[in-house]
Amino acid sequence: MIVDERLTTYINSLGSSNTEILDIIEKEALQSFVPIIRKEMQSFLKLLLQMKRPKRILEVGTAVGFSTILMAEYDPVKCDITTIENYEKRIPIAKENFKRAKKEEQITLLEGDATEILKQLDGKFDMIFMDAAKGQYINFLPDVLRLLDKDGVLISDNVLQDGDIIESHFMIDRRNRTIYKRMRSYLYELTHNEKLVTSVMPIGDGITVTTFKT
Repeated sequence: MIVDERLTTYINSLGSSNTEILDIIEKEALQSFVPIIRKEMQSFLKLLLQMKRPKRILEVGTAVGFSTILMAEYDPVKCDITTIENYEKRIPIAKENFKRAKKEEQITLLEGDATEILKQLDGKFDMIFMDAAKGQYINFLPDVLRLLDKDGVLISDNVLQDGDIIESHFMIDRRNRTIYKRMRSYLYELTHNEKLVTSVMPIGDGITVTTFKT
C-alpha cells in the first residue's frame, strides 16, 4: 500500500458505483482472485475519459475484460477499443463478459504475445492503457509510442510495485529483481525522454500518465 490504507478507503468511499454489469464482473473477478484495476484507478480512468473523449483506445492486458468494459461504458463518445491478452484461460472469460455487457461490437480482442502483436498494429490511438506483464513495459514502449497519437495519452498501471520500486536492489527478492530493474528503466525513460511529458502518481499501485511535448 503506497498511500495510507485508511485514507484510500475513505477516498474510495466517496466514489459512485459502476454500472450493474461492471459490479457483477468485478465481484466475480475478486472471488476468482483475478487482478483488476483498483477503485481509485477506476475513478481516475472515468475522469480521463471525460476529459479526453478518445475515439480509438488500445489496451495492453485484457485479463477478464473489466477495464475494457469500463472504458467502453464511460467514454462519452462511442469508441473502438483494441485489447491484447496472452493468458489463454482468461480470453474466453473476457469474450463472454464483452457479450454480457453488449460491447462486443466496440471491442476487438487480439490473442497472443503483445510484443509481437504491437509490431503488427498500425494507425494511431487517442488513448493507450498499459496493464500487462510489468517486466515487459519497457519492451512494449517503442511500439506503444509509435502507435500513440501526437495528442494522445498513455496510462501505465502498477508501476510502483507496492513501494518496492524505491528499495535497494539488494532488498528485492531475487525472483523479482528483473521486473524491478525493468520497471525502473521504464520509469526513467518516460521521465527523461525529451519528447515526452510524464507524471508519476501514487494512485492505486502507482500510475504514469504520459503525452508528447508540443
